[in-house]
Amino acid sequence: METNWAVEHLQTIRTLMERSALYRRALAPTMVFAGVLGTVAGAAGLLLLPLESPAAFTGYWLGVGVVALAGALLLVRGQALKDREPFWSPPTRRVAQAILPPLLAGLVAGVPFLGWVEDAEPTILLPLIWIVLYGCALHAAGFFTPRGLRLFGWVFVLGGCAILLAILALQPDLTLAVCHALMGAFFGLLHLAYGAYLYFTERRKQAA
Repeated sequence: METNWAVEHLQTIRTLMERSALYRRALAPTMVFAGVLGTVAGAAGLLLLPLESPAAFTGYWLGVGVVALAGALLLVRGQALKDREPFWSPPTRRVAQAILPPLLAGLVAGVPFLGWVEDAEPTILLPLIWIVLYGCALHAAGFFTPRGLRLFGWVFVLGGCAILLAILALQPDLTLAVCHALMGAFFGLLHLAYGAYLYFTERRKQAA
């Protein structure tokens, strides 16, 4: 039994290494899609939509997260079909298992804000919790994908922690508008920047 497990594990690692280029190609459109969605959602929440309660803010961004996840799955599936690769392969399952705990924790963290938290002031903590946990998910996925994804995860973790420490030290007067701005900046603009980096570096590699 242990021998079979070791053989399967080594085969999974070998497959992941062979598919690193495939994962990198799939990451670029996924990051751009998430970046456009996050930027538009952040701008809409900040400027257009009357989301003035913790429940409305939380429900809105959880919905955006579901759309982002569904779109990412469709993009990855399309890339797999294009390259004639199985979508739900053992490496894909490894990545899903790695990112599931922090994403599930983020979902659970948002539940109290859907009905039990009525004050807008503590809601500023929710985007920071989501940012740090998402960074943990990216970092975990980075062990099965190109190394740059782990570094990108660290940007979220360190950025969220730094903002949290700044808020605790300065105690500024914050509103839900700041929450929308944080979500748009991290889940929108940062994804766009990383997607553009992946796209242009991939083009340079192809040209070389």
